[in-house]
Amino acid sequence: MINKLRTLLLLCIGLFLNQFSFAQVNSDSNNKPKLSSKSFERTVNAMIKESVPLMRVQELKANQDKYVLLDAREVNEYQVSHIEKALYIGYDQWDDTVLSDLDKDAPIVVYCSIGVRSEDIGEKLQERGFTNVHNLYGSIFEWANQGYPLVDNAGYPTMKIHGFSWLWGKWMTNEHFEKVYE
Repeated sequence: MINKLRTLLLLCIGLFLNQFSFAQVNSDSNNKPKLSSKSFERTVNAMIKESVPLMRVQELKANQDKYVLLDAREVNEYQVSHIEKALYIGYDQWDDTVLSDLDKDAPIVVYCSIGVRSEDIGEKLQERGFTNVHNLYGSIFEWANQGYPLVDNAGYPTMKIHGFSWLWGKWMTNEHFEKVYE
């Protein structure tokens, strides 16, 4: 419940900052990756703490086989689509059984819809002693916005993506993907 309230509060703050353009996009000054749109970038930057190192979707795509991918969304989101070879870890119903076979130094990338939940899970991984954890900047929405492939629960390519909610789904802007909210 506390996680849901935190997420809702952060979403409201991000929407406020985006609506009134008070947030400064400072990607050039601090080498932070850029996202597909300035408004999406402002929202993500307002909502994450950068407590887990960020990784660009382009970097992950170029080196995908080198990382263990963990999907920190809920099971219904994961079943609609996910990044190929990603393991489901969840968020509210966190399933840490996937961690039992992982080396504490394994290179891990955690993602969710935009990066807030994955940052929380990344922090939990760090607390458990995992040393090489990254949060995918812009998460699965940015992955899809860049046109990178997704697979469904059976492992087949899909052009569907779970939009989480209509407020968050607006950041999934690649018109080739169909947003699902079930």
